[in-house]
Amino acid sequence: MTQRLHLVFGGELVDPTKTAFKNVDDIHIVGMFPDYNSAYQAWKAEAQRTVDNAHMRYFIAHIHRLRDEKKESSATEELG
Repeated sequence: MTQRLHLVFGGELVDPTKTAFKNVDDIHIVGMFPDYNSAYQAWKAEAQRTVDNAHMRYFIAHIHRLRDEKKESSATEELG
């Protein structure tokens, strides 16, 4: 069975209308989650916790989409 991993992360943006982080060293890694629902719950909690800061944004990255199990190697493996 294929795992559907999701990474929840966020931080302060340079401009709240864009997605560039102000300082990548300060990105908050909330965690890796085995399904979208648990990732969404973690994302929602962090987004609500930081609602007063318009420059803070949290994201859900679909890590499982980075790999194509049907290919011999994925693009991310070729970078290494």
